Order: sequence, then structure tokens, then C-alpha cells
Amino acid sequence: MDAWVWIVIAAVVVIVIVAIIGYAVMQQRRRAELRDSFGPEYERAVAREGDVRRGESDLMARRERLNKLDIRPLSPSSRDAYARNWEQTQARFVDDPAGALGQADALIIAVMQERGYPMDDFEQRAADISVDHPNVVQHYRSAHDVSTRVGDDRDASVGSGVSDVSTEDLRQGFVHYRALFAELLEPEGTEHRATG
Repeated sequence: MDAWVWIVIAAVVVIVIVAIIGYAVMQQRRRAELRDSFGPEYERAVAREGDVRRGESDLMARRERLNKLDIRPLSPSSRDAYARNWEQTQARFVDDPAGALGQADALIIAVMQERGYPMDDFEQRAADISVDHPNVVQHYRSAHDVSTRVGDDRDASVGSGVSDVSTEDLRQGFVHYRALFAELLEPEGTEHRATG
């Protein structure tokens, strides 16, 4: 073979190696950015999908979905009204913890709806929240879990007065809702959107 053929082959090999290295570096940067943006939600998505690529694709799809939506801040008057409503709900906790937890869940949904989040099933709401509020989405899941158990107990113990949900569980659920509620009420410009 001529020398020029060897030069072309060597150049192609170098180009392929550089492309592979570039792709690997780009993947590492994207992975690091997703981990930083989504925090603990990154690991949850990867674990749920059972594969890093599928988990990362899920997170990127969440961003794309939310970017197409008209998520807006609350007006100052709405923020104030919701804050007053939350205070009343919190005061109700002493006498009716389960009722207050249900009311907190309803307030979260009302705020999300007014802000423009779609009211699909819970998992979709949590996925949507994870983009703007990655550090509190686990609070939402934990609170929802307690609320669901309260609802299940009410259905299972009609007439028996027995519940597997302790007052401490209810308190923890309420604290979890409060963390998300506080972030949802933040004024414009303080979003924690996991941008990419």
C-alpha cells in the first residue's frame, strides 16, 4: 500500500478516537448537569428506570414537557390568600390531624393548578414538580404516601375507629406538605428549575 493510504487510515482512526472521547466527555457533562439539577430525583429516576440512559431520558423528557407548559407565579394577592389558608389548615391540625392533612393536600393541588401545572395523576404531578422543585419533590411523595394511607385506613376501618396512621405520621406528612407549599408560593424569579 502507498504511504498516503496509511496516512488516510491513521487520520480516520484519530478522528474516530477523538469523536468517541468527545462523546464520552459530553455524556459525562450531561450526567453531571442532570445530577446537579435534579438532586436526589436523579438517583430515583435511574433506579426506577433500571438504567442510567433511560433514567436520564426520563428527566430530560420531564424538562421538555414542563417547558411546553405555561407555569406562572402566583399573584401577590393569591399568595397571601393561600398563606392565610395554610395558617388556618395548620391551626386545624391540633384538633383534626387527618382532616388538616387532607386540606393541605387540597391546598397543594389548588396552588399547582393555579400556577398552571396539569392535574394528571399524582406521579405525573410529582414528575412535573421535580423539574422546578427537585429538592422538595420527595417531600411531596412522602406526604402523599401518608395521605393515601389515611384514605386507605378510612376505607378499611369504617365503623371500627382503628387506624394504622399515627399522629406522628400525620405530623410528618404535614411537615412534608409545608416544605412543598412554601416553595410553590415563592414569587417569580425564585424557581429552582432544573434547566439544561
